[in-house]
Amino acid sequence: MKSIAILGSTGSIGQSALAVVDAHADRLRVVGLAAGGNAARLQEQVEKYRPTRVSLATEHGPGALVDVATHPDADIVLFASSGTAALDAVLAAIDAGKTIALANKEILVMAGAIVMAAAKRAGVAVLPVDSEHNAIHQCLHGRDTRDVRRLILTASGGPFRRLSSGELQNVTAEDALRHPTWRMGPKITVDSATLMNKGLEVIEARWLFDVGPSQIDVLVHPQSIVHSMVEFIDGSVIAQLGVTDMQLPIQYAFSYPERWTAALPPLDLARAGRLEFEPPDTRAFRCLDLAFRALAGPAGLPIVLNAANEIAVAAFLRNQLAFPAIASIIEQTMDAYDPAMEPIDELTAVRRVEAWARSFAANAARGVQSIP
Repeated sequence: MKSIAILGSTGSIGQSALAVVDAHADRLRVVGLAAGGNAARLQEQVEKYRPTRVSLATEHGPGALVDVATHPDADIVLFASSGTAALDAVLAAIDAGKTIALANKEILVMAGAIVMAAAKRAGVAVLPVDSEHNAIHQCLHGRDTRDVRRLILTASGGPFRRLSSGELQNVTAEDALRHPTWRMGPKITVDSATLMNKGLEVIEARWLFDVGPSQIDVLVHPQSIVHSMVEFIDGSVIAQLGVTDMQLPIQYAFSYPERWTAALPPLDLARAGRLEFEPPDTRAFRCLDLAFRALAGPAGLPIVLNAANEIAVAAFLRNQLAFPAIASIIEQTMDAYDPAMEPIDELTAVRRVEAWARSFAANAARGVQSIP
């Protein structure tokens, strides 16, 4: 029996994780739950799963995440909450010797070096839950990364895959939220439309798998059946395929190194039909190139990228920015960042750079013409 603590239990990932628990009640039990502000749903979860530690951010504050993440009975801590509040919690969980199941992008985008160094010192496994990184983990399956030529992350391309730069000027937030294959929260759905989601995953992959930026590539795969691939130095390419349901990578993280029967329909390749791949259009979708620029730049630049993107996406969702302006705000903020600001060697420095980037991006967004 494995004991699970879930940070972000009321969101889509958290609810999928609890569905995995339901499917394997003889192998998994919930000992801790933490949520942002959905008190009603959290109460329902508490009544059903009877965890011994519970946190609601709006009542207990971000510090309570650490209490749940370090539950003495927890074997695995799933980080499914968004934002940087979980940074302290993930480091505390690592220090407590917990296996980390990671679905929170900000943790590695903003503090990848700090977190992975801590995990290495503690001998703690960091298991990716994002479908793409989970796929790469499965493809590698303990192989030495010195044998890897490329990690190939796949992207659906989002709802605007066939639109030109000019056509993107007129798309709305409502249009962006109609993702063709995945059902996710508003922010991550917009990130998928801009390809920033894939850019953030590129940065995550660098830290999860200890490879250089030149060893990470992206291909658009609209069917979202091949979740990612690994090309080895001998030219062999190994791919992971599966149904588009987050329960699969979550279950893999919970069961690892075992594999369990899944309460999901198997992948029917005959019905799936064609599998298509194409390079991303980085002229129309500039966020992906900005992410590669951040990864190759100073240590603080991914922090700036992530913070500016959050500000710009929020403004777009409020109908205050045109879609292409998201990339423009991020680029302006990155251009203004002074890498001599301070070394990024602890979380306080991460948060100071983040605060500066948020402030700069917010001011920049106010200077951009709103959409009609």
